[in-house]
Amino acid sequence: MCELFIKADASQWQSRTHSLRIDGVATSIRIENHFWDTLTEIGQRDGMTVAQLITRLWHEAMDADHDLGNFTSFLRVCCARYHALITAGEISQDLNIPIADHAAREILARETARRNTIMN
Repeated sequence: MCELFIKADASQWQSRTHSLRIDGVATSIRIENHFWDTLTEIGQRDGMTVAQLITRLWHEAMDADHDLGNFTSFLRVCCARYHALITAGEISQDLNIPIADHAAREILARETARRNTIMN
């Protein structure tokens, strides 16, 4: 079982730093290449660069009053959720279909229902 993970391309778990500006403030984010690749894919689906996507995620998370004490963890979870939602059939595998074209509220409601079923 572990061979699928152990013998995978080692460059995927190597970290890389990306510098960007959010609201004029310079910042650096250091995460693994796998997550940069995923963030690139997510952004491209909606016509955004990685920097634009990260800035948008930051603003929308702040608008929702989320505590972003560990923003890199938030980004990693966003990437994991993206892949999980594709696997669950909630987000199209077709990279030409923007994420924004998916019914977020309906997807979140189905997730909540599945989680409640598992918990009960």
